[in-house]
Amino acid sequence: MPKKRILAVDVFRGATIALMILVNNPGTWSAIYPPFEHAEWFGVTLTDWVFPFFLFIVGTSIVLAYHKRPTDNFHTWKRIFSRTLKLLLLSWFLAGFTVHFPFFKNLSYLRIPGVLFRIGLVFFSSALIFLVFKWIWRKYSFRAGLSFLIGLFLLIILGYWYIMIGHDQLATSIPNEQLISKKLNKTDNLVSRWDRKILGINHMWYHWDPESGKKVRGDYDPEGLLSTVPAIATAILGMFLGLILIRIKNPFKKISWFLLLGMGLLVTAYLFHFVFPYSKKLWTSSFVLYTGGWAFLVFTVIYLLVDFLHLKKPFFPLQALGMNAIAIFVLNGLIAKSFYQIKIQGTSLHAWLFKHTWHSWIDIPEFASLLYALTVVLFYTLLAIYLHKKKIFIKV
Repeated sequence: MPKKRILAVDVFRGATIALMILVNNPGTWSAIYPPFEHAEWFGVTLTDWVFPFFLFIVGTSIVLAYHKRPTDNFHTWKRIFSRTLKLLLLSWFLAGFTVHFPFFKNLSYLRIPGVLFRIGLVFFSSALIFLVFKWIWRKYSFRAGLSFLIGLFLLIILGYWYIMIGHDQLATSIPNEQLISKKLNKTDNLVSRWDRKILGINHMWYHWDPESGKKVRGDYDPEGLLSTVPAIATAILGMFLGLILIRIKNPFKKISWFLLLGMGLLVTAYLFHFVFPYSKKLWTSSFVLYTGGWAFLVFTVIYLLVDFLHLKKPFFPLQALGMNAIAIFVLNGLIAKSFYQIKIQGTSLHAWLFKHTWHSWIDIPEFASLLYALTVVLFYTLLAIYLHKKKIFIKV
């Protein structure tokens, strides 16, 4: 374990993983506790914060991990490529794993995108961007490097808006609401068309449909290819946080910058959402700004409590989760998938456990579903604490 870490970063990452496990493991998908449901298409819920918060802290972690490493060192590049490959392989392993022989699904129906797939692509792209930033910083100046990062962020945000809907908003007189309905609907938008053409519908996301009571294939993927580009902008925002942490020594100035950026991003997001609405499924530019703003503000609170006021003990469980984040996430995905596939008394092990634990004691299915998810979070938190106590840190 490194001698010195910024604990707020680990706690932020751990809180994100805890919430990710919570929303991914309800007792039943047909009765999710309302605050932990994703927005249907437009809009943002608490659950929609989870993934962008993780990518945000990925950007921060890249700065902390690579700011002292040489840009032209073979081991630096090897580490970046190795980590990216591991994330992609883990993503495909989780997507294809089955508990029945031959223990892997038909490749013709393997989902290519996914959460770990997007994390891998964002990590790889962001690490390369940061190395370019470092090269500009050393060759010219910090301001030149910072201008590069800001310029790239704006290019992604504005460019994505322009290709998705902006060119029509600027060139036609069609009412804005009508344009949004036409260009950004579920079945016919640029992101979905790219995914269907490049990946094919058999390699895209399928989801639980409460009406049919089974998983069905959709015609879009929430972790699609084109929408991964603005997700890189989310990580760049995290880089700005990392640069503040390493460049500014005065904690009051750090906090001032966190608050300034957080509030500024939220105001900009609010103005932007009128022309490019919040949507996690499309990872719209306004969604990047909105979740980035909240990420800065939430991190500010954690930083104040953990690194400024030194209230470390209450946050130790989240710190432990944060230091084995990917390993815990992968293990949860593997066990959860197995529980859905293993049958007991004619139903899945997951459904059997839910029926004979919380749902047998509590009549309100949504509340029982939440308590089941909290039990899962508790299990993995205890596991993370055990690994931390044993000084086992699994790096991906």
